[in-house]
Amino acid sequence: APEQVNGSEGKLTPAADVYSLGAVLFHLLTGRPPVTGEHALKVIQQAAEKPAPKLRSLAPALDRDLETICAKCLEIEPHARYHSAGELAEDLERWLGGHSIVARPVSPPVRLWRWSRRNPTFAGMAALLLALGTAVGVLTWKGEVAPVNGDPAAGIAVLPFESLSPDKDNAFFAGGVYDGVSAKLAKVANLKVISHNSVAKYRGVRDTQEIGRALNVAYVLRGSVRRGAGRIHLNIQLVDTRNDSQVWAQEYDRDLNNVFTLQSQIAQKVADRLGADVSSTEKAAIQEPPTTDLIAYDAYLRSKDLINDISFSTREKDDLVEAVRLLDQAVAHDPLFFDAYSQLAGAHDRIYFLGFDHTAARLQLSEAAIESIRRLRPNSGETHLALAQHLYWAYQAYDRAHEELAAARLTLPNEARIPLLAGYIDRRQGHWQESLDQMKQALELDPHNLSILQQTSLTYQALRRYKETVATLDTVLAIAPKDIAIKVWRAWVELQWRADPSPLHTTIETALTENPKAAPYIVLQWLDLALSERDPSAAERVLAAMPAGGGYDENIPFPDSWWRGLVARLRGDQPAARAAFADARTQLGQIVRDQPDYAAALCAIGVVDAALGNKEDAIREGQRAVDLMPPSKNAIDGARMIQYLAVSHAWTGDKERAIERLAEAAKLPGSHVTYGYLRLHPVWDPLRGDPRFEAIVASLAPK
Repeated sequence: APEQVNGSEGKLTPAADVYSLGAVLFHLLTGRPPVTGEHALKVIQQAAEKPAPKLRSLAPALDRDLETICAKCLEIEPHARYHSAGELAEDLERWLGGHSIVARPVSPPVRLWRWSRRNPTFAGMAALLLALGTAVGVLTWKGEVAPVNGDPAAGIAVLPFESLSPDKDNAFFAGGVYDGVSAKLAKVANLKVISHNSVAKYRGVRDTQEIGRALNVAYVLRGSVRRGAGRIHLNIQLVDTRNDSQVWAQEYDRDLNNVFTLQSQIAQKVADRLGADVSSTEKAAIQEPPTTDLIAYDAYLRSKDLINDISFSTREKDDLVEAVRLLDQAVAHDPLFFDAYSQLAGAHDRIYFLGFDHTAARLQLSEAAIESIRRLRPNSGETHLALAQHLYWAYQAYDRAHEELAAARLTLPNEARIPLLAGYIDRRQGHWQESLDQMKQALELDPHNLSILQQTSLTYQALRRYKETVATLDTVLAIAPKDIAIKVWRAWVELQWRADPSPLHTTIETALTENPKAAPYIVLQWLDLALSERDPSAAERVLAAMPAGGGYDENIPFPDSWWRGLVARLRGDQPAARAAFADARTQLGQIVRDQPDYAAALCAIGVVDAALGNKEDAIREGQRAVDLMPPSKNAIDGARMIQYLAVSHAWTGDKERAIERLAEAAKLPGSHVTYGYLRLHPVWDPLRGDPRFEAIVASLAPK
């Protein structure tokens, strides 16, 4: 010990033993002593003159808390060390158990040597025994703590934790514990973390080598969770997928209120075991709990589950509204719950963007959530991502959204939503290949994410690249073979591509036979089939299954009476058709009066006026929609505005302008002008037989 340089061994305290134990620990973990010299006296002199090197300067992959413990043992001043070998052993036990350690880099002077001076013999024996025990224990700790020899960039997948409790509430809780650990690991730039969306299909799969090959990762983290009587029990295992060997395992039993601290501890331990270089900013992000309120957390998890499950389905509106209700509960219980506010803003934005409630009141609700996000974490990557989403969904401010995404990337290196949203933006700006490139990046981060795959298929579909569309949807079905909405969508693509309704007919009939409750999820494709096959009875069945409020056609807010009018027209009931269209006009008229510059509503009311024979109004409204939302401003919605203006011209007898507009839409990616749509759908009947129309149809036929 440094104090031995004075030669006053009679005055040595237990702090000298602590220094010796720290030196042993240092040597075991680094392979060299903390201080070197030509002889023992030189070593003691050096120890008294300069601090021992930091543990991680020689072994950077070791845990920072372990470095702090070792540094406390090797302080030059005796009073700055642990007061006894017993205190050292207790702090090491805390570290091994995943608890916060007592050690700090610099401790205040505390003297607890009176017992030692009164009982020198017992103190010496105790110190010797503890030293021996500690040395033996350290040999074990070295094997437990040493990092894996590997590249942390080789990747890790956090598998869904198994719930060992029978009821569904506890299953949600297990999912939340898992989600928290995965999200915290994803904050480490030095780690390649596969997103939770891609690992969902491997719930309960034991073959880690199979998982490693499928997800291209070297490690998986798996675990089980049991909750009961105010306690939580976790069993965690880190496995090397290359040889199916266990790298690290730990059991935890904690008070339920400590679950968020536990998530942080597990994430930090895994990062340390993989040798990841965790910055101070990243460590702070790992340590920060999402909330301290379990009720708020439960509501947040349920809302997240709803939003993640949204697919190609007309249930999207109901799911988003329910998610908002749950998130309102979450922030009411915890007004500081950042993640809940972020998800709440996104839900409001999507309701607004999709036309379910495109009102100033809805936008204000979103803005309020955004303000809470800014207040809680003004400069975080998550805030930049939330702002980018808000600018995209609510304002279509694409350049500003890109700027926010660039800021978000700096601190969220593993966040697949960033390139995915960039792909959305590029698609809206008409940068189609860039959009596909961004979505490819998102898939590299989250290779089995159904939402990313679905959006990739939509981009191919907008480009009329149907082979890639179908191949991508087949990949989705390989991951989720029971997803009825995807099965139906894939068959619907065949209808648009080849003008062949038979695959869609068979798929829908099979789906409804197996599960009649699936009808509300597929009504738009089912109605498209019924209209294309000119089958009024099937169309009536669709109307009976349609959710209240109707089905929105690519963000265009057609009310349910619009669809009733189309079906009445199909069966030749003109009075019923006119009554339904009149009702649709009343509803859309109110929206347009409240929001005169809402292009999607103007587009819809223009087509309804065309159905009612109000030619001047129909063309004025449709043209206004095109002027407000040209393809140069929004490549997808702008193309749809032109497409529907062509319908209005056709229905009001202006074939020249109808064909002119239709030819324009047929050349635009993003429009719904397809071979199957033009050849089979009754909406185009007024143009049939015109050679110019037939030429457009032929130009879209599969080659």
